[in-house]
Amino acid sequence: MFVNFSDIPGSQNLFLDYLHEFDNVTKFFSKNFRDIDNYADHFKELSTSDKCNRQVLIDIVKNQYKDFKISKQTEININLFESKRTLAVVTGQQLGFFGGPLYTLYKTISAIKLALWLKENFEGYNFIPVFWLEGDDHDFDEIRSLNIIANDNSIKELTYDKEIANDLNRGPVASLKLNDSFNELLGEIKENLRETDFTKDLFELIEKCYYIGSTFNISMKKLLILLFDEYGLVVFDPTDKKVKESLKPIFQNEVTNFSKSSALLVERSAELEELYHAQVKVKPINLFYNDGNERLLIEPVENEFRLKGKRKKFSKEEILNEIENNPEKFSPNVLLRPICQDTLLPTAFYIGGPSEISYFAQLTPLYELNNLVQPIIYPRASAVIIEKQFSNLLSKYQLNYTDLFRDESSLNEKVLSKISDFASNDLFEGIEKTYSDEFNKLNSRIEIIDKNLMMVSEKTLSKILQLLNNLKDKTKEAEIRKHDVAIKQLEKMKNNLYPLNNLQERELSFIHFTNKYGIDFVKLLFNQLKINKFEHQIIEI
Repeated sequence: MFVNFSDIPGSQNLFLDYLHEFDNVTKFFSKNFRDIDNYADHFKELSTSDKCNRQVLIDIVKNQYKDFKISKQTEININLFESKRTLAVVTGQQLGFFGGPLYTLYKTISAIKLALWLKENFEGYNFIPVFWLEGDDHDFDEIRSLNIIANDNSIKELTYDKEIANDLNRGPVASLKLNDSFNELLGEIKENLRETDFTKDLFELIEKCYYIGSTFNISMKKLLILLFDEYGLVVFDPTDKKVKESLKPIFQNEVTNFSKSSALLVERSAELEELYHAQVKVKPINLFYNDGNERLLIEPVENEFRLKGKRKKFSKEEILNEIENNPEKFSPNVLLRPICQDTLLPTAFYIGGPSEISYFAQLTPLYELNNLVQPIIYPRASAVIIEKQFSNLLSKYQLNYTDLFRDESSLNEKVLSKISDFASNDLFEGIEKTYSDEFNKLNSRIEIIDKNLMMVSEKTLSKILQLLNNLKDKTKEAEIRKHDVAIKQLEKMKNNLYPLNNLQERELSFIHFTNKYGIDFVKLLFNQLKINKFEHQIIEI
């Protein structure tokens, strides 16, 4: 079963048109992901014009994997990059604890399954799934927490290193090492998860990847390798110093041509604003500088380049020399990152969610400026996992999954109206209408007698309706108390399927399900997820 994204609250029009009305967005994207007949031309264009230095890429990836035991398939895939007819299917994500929300798994599975499908259908080409670890990002607050369903069926947000202020700039998260606070987080997870036959296996998996002294980068890489290495997934670390060496021309070009690239992005963003929205606010320059433990935005001011919030500054010559000598101190922002990615990798497809699709709409001018072939942006799989107990509850209360998008009061009211012997809402509405109708008749007579009494009549009706409304609220509260079991079941169901009034895939960690169904839960997802439906999938387990 599937739910159209247009029925999901908060879906942006740009994303909806990208999925279903591509003619409306052709101005913003180079190729239509649904146009399979043109894939071969895209592959030919890419394989003859990509800027990827394949031997350097292979050397970098092999060096990044030197301390890891990997599958034969991954080893084969890495070596296949030597061929011009080997193309990448790329996705990526920030380094959230245990992979972050569920959609990180969905993105990864989408990349792997698309690569497999392409290999079957386009003879003569190789397609390698690649996961780009977004370790340059400095938004620590975004990755330090995870949500799980606790023993009492409430949603628990568990946070690592609570003593650190949310707005503290700790620099790129890739190199941050887990400290003693991790044991506290692990203890909270164990305390809040119900023990099952699979709990021991889950924590063995976690502790193989996450432990004091490990970095966020290494921990997430280990997790992805353990979960997906058998499929040949190549995990790529862009914070590697050798990667930054390869990116020097991109960084230097951005410094030299920032005014042009910024103007192109501003123009494109304005065009988007007229019809949809611009996902990313354009900055004067798309580079950050790592100064000690901080990642700072570079701001061009007159003939200088200053670090935001600091006194440190560079002349143009100085900053170009700094890039040449210390490229590892520089990193791209969200708009330049894809340019870096697709210079390093022969990217045929990028697997993205709604927000990523939106910011790629801003990027076509940058690809043209850098003489790069833009990848086809392929929407990731999207899903909600509905366990048997919740399928039964939906059936019991005659609800659809989409009914959970209602606010709590509306959902409770819908269910209570079905199970209550007393149809309070209809009854009170009828009484309110009767009073209003009768007062209208009364007012027509009062007006003839004395118009000054009209105000008294209106106030009287208002008081009656207010008292009636108070009685209605008290009646509803009494109904809720009477049907307490049903209300609690609805709350539990909503917490699991539409937590925090958001899609499950955006809020819950995979450890909740792995604890209940074992490590093979990931294989279940792999087998069940559809990558060619482009709707929100309902997976019943």
